[in-house]
Amino acid sequence: MDDAAIRRGSLAGHERRQEIADVLEQFAVLAVRQLAKRDISMTAASALGRLAREGPTRLTALAADEGVSQPAMTQLVQRLTKQGLMARVADPDDGRAVLVSVTDAGRRLLAERRRDRVERLSDLLATLPPEDQATLAAAVRSAAPALRRLVATAAAPGDQSAVRSR
Repeated sequence: MDDAAIRRGSLAGHERRQEIADVLEQFAVLAVRQLAKRDISMTAASALGRLAREGPTRLTALAADEGVSQPAMTQLVQRLTKQGLMARVADPDDGRAVLVSVTDAGRRLLAERRRDRVERLSDLLATLPPEDQATLAAAVRSAAPALRRLVATAAAPGDQSAVRSR
């Protein structure tokens, strides 16, 4: 294969990735603006979700992972603790340190929010003609494994700086 063919293939791959990224970005905007409840902030929901997935963590690490200052995270944790959604727990590895964790009430809130988003999206899908619904169902069945790998790659510890810097 000559250099020109390699460049054309590389350009086609880049254009394909851009097209996919554009559609996924539009869907992300839909999910955030139209499907998400406004009962807690996006930062609060993200922090609760991270704790539910990854377990108790130090406040400083949670602030860094969520991209907010430590004072802002301290205020958020205080507020969510008062609401019963987070708790402070002793660090089993360092008796002087404290970890924050999600409570059962926080897990229930996250599950309720997810059910609500799925229901809203299902209702929105019902507005499409049956043939569009069938097309999307087939596309989802086909794309689901790749999308799950994409989500797993983005969520992998240590990979976030590479994703964010692009």
